[in-house]
Amino acid sequence: MLRKEKKYTYFEAGEGTPIIILHGLMGGLSNFDGVANFFPPKGYKVVIPELPIYTQNILKTNVKAFSKFVKDFIVHKGFDQVILVGNSLGGHIGLYFTKMYPELVKALVITGSSGLYESGMGESYPKRGDYEYIKKKAEDVFYNPEIATKEIVDEVFATVNDRIKLIKTLTIAKSAIRHNMAKDLPKMTTPTCIIWGRNDKVTPPNVAEEFDKLLPNSELFWIDKCGHAAMMEHPEEFNQILFDWLQKKNL
Repeated sequence: MLRKEKKYTYFEAGEGTPIIILHGLMGGLSNFDGVANFFPPKGYKVVIPELPIYTQNILKTNVKAFSKFVKDFIVHKGFDQVILVGNSLGGHIGLYFTKMYPELVKALVITGSSGLYESGMGESYPKRGDYEYIKKKAEDVFYNPEIATKEIVDEVFATVNDRIKLIKTLTIAKSAIRHNMAKDLPKMTTPTCIIWGRNDKVTPPNVAEEFDKLLPNSELFWIDKCGHAAMMEHPEEFNQILFDWLQKKNL
């Protein structure tokens, strides 16, 4: 059930400790159905805000501005401290947010996150009119290409063929490279759970290892036969890893 208040559109379910989920560039809120269904019965409130990736002024289309948007949303909701879960660009926003507002973050969970190596994000789209090329790119996000349904491919195709959205996508990619977190991570002591697909082609496994090495208070978990979007490809395993970790940390 989507709620709309002021400038915010978001999904919310359950009562308890807020888990705020930050989606990626091409990520619809439905990517997190598994998480949204699993955690509310266990004493958590799951909240998934729609990030203004394509709706803000171009000057506010960057990692820093999206983090500020999340902060304003948390204040709007009156949350004290939250658990942040971010995939891909959402993970990067979560990392930057945690750097800026550590007092608001009980714990951070990143999966397939950008923030260290942005190889695949900022590439040019010379073949953007080529549906087969886009289909192949979408399939590369997953270990099992069948998860890239026609609906997902169509959405990506429409995005890269929409001139404004394409410009904003490239602006965000440049911003992700500019906001590299390597120097900040060693100073960030928030408990961090890193859940990574062993077969992630977008942010390969060595990226996860680097995050784990640089973050002083992190733990790294692998999911086999899994690409860039673990919570979509293996929702049960993702949820179990996250739930066990939260229990262990008394969060």
